[in-house]
Amino acid sequence: MKFNHELVEKNIGLLGIFTVIAISFGSLVEITPLLFQKDTTEPLDGQIPYTALQIEGRDIYVREGCYNCHSQMIRPLRAETERYGHYSVAAESVWDHPFQWGSKRTGPDLARVGGRYSDKWHEVHLIDPRAVVPQSNMPGFPWLAENILDGELTGKKMSILRSLHPNDDMYTDEEIADAQQVVEGKTELQALIAYLQSLGHALK
Repeated sequence: MKFNHELVEKNIGLLGIFTVIAISFGSLVEITPLLFQKDTTEPLDGQIPYTALQIEGRDIYVREGCYNCHSQMIRPLRAETERYGHYSVAAESVWDHPFQWGSKRTGPDLARVGGRYSDKWHEVHLIDPRAVVPQSNMPGFPWLAENILDGELTGKKMSILRSLHPNDDMYTDEEIADAQQVVEGKTELQALIAYLQSLGHALK
């Protein structure tokens, strides 16, 4: 007996069930192997976990929606690697929850921005982008220089990151206990710059 496609195509219930099965099977085949590959589950050699200040900076990066205009994913294309550096690999983002790959590039990719400019350059650029890049259409973020961090939740954030990666040597109990003291009194601008300066050092 031949399978009659018309039976499925005219029955929305059956069509829905078979569609879900097909998508689920395809997803399992694509995703499951990645969960067991060292290249996607373990950090690169020499990769350093975010410091307390960098963690706060990353949260500010997410809060201000920087990912809407800046990707952190260099594709393996000559035009991109010549401009930005080595293409991005999954292991670089193993400690990012969620990762900041993105696909929108109103502004340049930031995957390898760490160390490319001085802290002072970033400070001026974030407060008034056109002071250093006249053609920039990026908005300024002057309030970051005024907002002061209290670090009240920094230790908890570090504890959560450590619990998500129990096999990695991330943070000691002492570092977590001292996190608030390290961050307290710093500006959001300092935290964001610290985060940006940390990007892209593990793989050159």
